Amino acid sequence: MKFTVMTLFPDMVLQGLNTSILARAQEKQLIEINAVNIRDYTLDKHGSVDDYPYGGGAGMLMQAQPVYDCHKAITAGRKVRTIYVTPQGNTFNQSMAKEFALEEELIILCGHYEGIDERALEEVVTDYVSIGDYVLTGGELPAMVMIDAISRLCPGVLGNDDSAVGESFENNLLEYPQYSRPETWNGKKVPPILLSGDHAKVDAWRLEQAIERTRIRRPDLYEKYMAEHIPVVKSKRENRRHKNTEE
Repeated sequence: MKFTVMTLFPDMVLQGLNTSILARAQEKQLIEINAVNIRDYTLDKHGSVDDYPYGGGAGMLMQAQPVYDCHKAITAGRKVRTIYVTPQGNTFNQSMAKEFALEEELIILCGHYEGIDERALEEVVTDYVSIGDYVLTGGELPAMVMIDAISRLCPGVLGNDDSAVGESFENNLLEYPQYSRPETWNGKKVPPILLSGDHAKVDAWRLEQAIERTRIRRPDLYEKYMAEHIPVVKSKRENRRHKNTEE
């Protein structure tokens, strides 16, 4: 999968993403991460990419021309899904990460100052995405967050593709608690069921723990999980009752 980040600070993006798992994924050519400097496409002789907004207001606005020309140079006429990271967008989540991971190529546009001229956004952007209800100085950190979340869903990036299956937000549940050696640490013991070797019981315990942890820490996700699974449980019970009645 190929990521291209449109930014005024390419070094910030590349330095943050060229380490650990993502660095190894790039070495194996499982993903490709590029950062293109929007400033390289300005027609201003001083290299300026911003100006005062019409109608007044605080701060400066990134101009349409360098953003548009930068995007045009990257796509070379191809249609590429382009994400603009902005507090005004839909909130990024695991479901969205899965959707983006199906693409062969993504462009992520990072704003700065007071944002970007609306006319450029109308020309190039396909998705408006936010990583939360707060304001940052630029889109570089959100872009890095999304690339990390999306990349780890690409085949082979984690080494073991099953690693992402039981993680938080899968099936609207938070991840269950996990333990490693030693069996006793600081007076606290590993739950005995995890030492039992009974995989069915371990799986059941983990699901139970995940449900309870989600209920306490993320009641919003818990409600979604219960809404999806309670009808299934009720349906199975009703089918059994109907079968017993017929007999």
